[in-house]
Amino acid sequence: MARVVVTGIGAVTPLSSTGPGTWDALVRGEQGVRRLDDDWASEVPVRIAARVERDVAEPLGVRLLRRTDRAEQLALVAGREAWADAGSPGVDPERLAVVVGSANGGIASTLAQSRLLDTQGYRHVSPHAVTMLMANGPAAWLSIDLGARAGARAPTSACAAGSEAIITGREMILAGAADVVVCGGVEAGVEAFSLAAFARARALSTRNDDPARASRPFDLGRDGFVLGEGAAIVVLESEEHARARGARVLGAVSGAALTSDAYDIVGGDPVNQARTITLALRSAGLDAADLGLVHAHATSTPVGDRNEADALRAALPAPPPVTSTKGATGHLLGASGSLGVVVALLALREGVVPPTLNLDDPDPAIDLDVVHGSARPTAARHALVDAFGFGGHSASIVVSRD
Repeated sequence: MARVVVTGIGAVTPLSSTGPGTWDALVRGEQGVRRLDDDWASEVPVRIAARVERDVAEPLGVRLLRRTDRAEQLALVAGREAWADAGSPGVDPERLAVVVGSANGGIASTLAQSRLLDTQGYRHVSPHAVTMLMANGPAAWLSIDLGARAGARAPTSACAAGSEAIITGREMILAGAADVVVCGGVEAGVEAFSLAAFARARALSTRNDDPARASRPFDLGRDGFVLGEGAAIVVLESEEHARARGARVLGAVSGAALTSDAYDIVGGDPVNQARTITLALRSAGLDAADLGLVHAHATSTPVGDRNEADALRAALPAPPPVTSTKGATGHLLGASGSLGVVVALLALREGVVPPTLNLDDPDPAIDLDVVHGSARPTAARHALVDAFGFGGHSASIVVSRD
């Protein structure tokens, strides 16, 4: 079977404005969750989040900034980094595609423009409002930026969107529809409405007095996730195309599975999650024993972390070491799965697993070898990346060291 390889990565996260910077910060155990000091934050019950530095998009230029939502901007920044990291591949535009997923698209612009309409009238609504709020905006802008004509797709599968984007990119290459696909996820919705909505759903941590320790994957004292923002993009190529141009290969997306739980609009089904993991391994032609690392979805919710642990134990008789980076970055929603792929690839390539932060009192109901305290060496060749989204979206990706 043809292989799909990764030749470039880009990331904009609460830890850094670059992929390498994010990786280094994760390995060092740095923290990206902060207290919100915005005036509106005093009006919501949760006043902590993990945000990207506000000026990260400035290099895009004033004209582009005025026409784009923050999610589109972050996708452009991360996408340009990934493209440059891949060596700016010389590829026929009709063989180049873009797939960028998001849970909420341009929610910040939607809310801002709605406020303008309510307070100042329709003449004050931006003429760019439509293209700022649409969920396909990040994929569309990045496809225009790169000149991609083989497709600009935009999965909206909640927290599995970034993973679905990478799975879609892999499928396009295997189907012969493209030679190169720039794909991943983005989210930029740290707003009063989002925080209020998730808080009402009792999904968020309420540790307002201790932001750095609020996101606690697999810990007995976990009380919800921390909302984050960011983008993580990878460049996928057919191995034949990458080798022909002499590209540096970072690893391979060797298997994947995307399923639906048909179970509950919010709660995930561990039985189906285990099935998804098994299907991903099967598509990679691997056995459970071949896995040396799991990058877990592990958002720090009481039920979600336990369900995923049950799924891992069901699908993998002897689960390998597990890590979750959401203790450092918060939950990037639609970008979380693609960031997981970036982290897993670099962990295999660099031979080190970043620690899971704030795991001080491991939940006895979660029988996993979770890497915490400090980074851990690894000689793993294959890793699993999980992403599970509201609506029953289950995505598992297997990445391999080249």
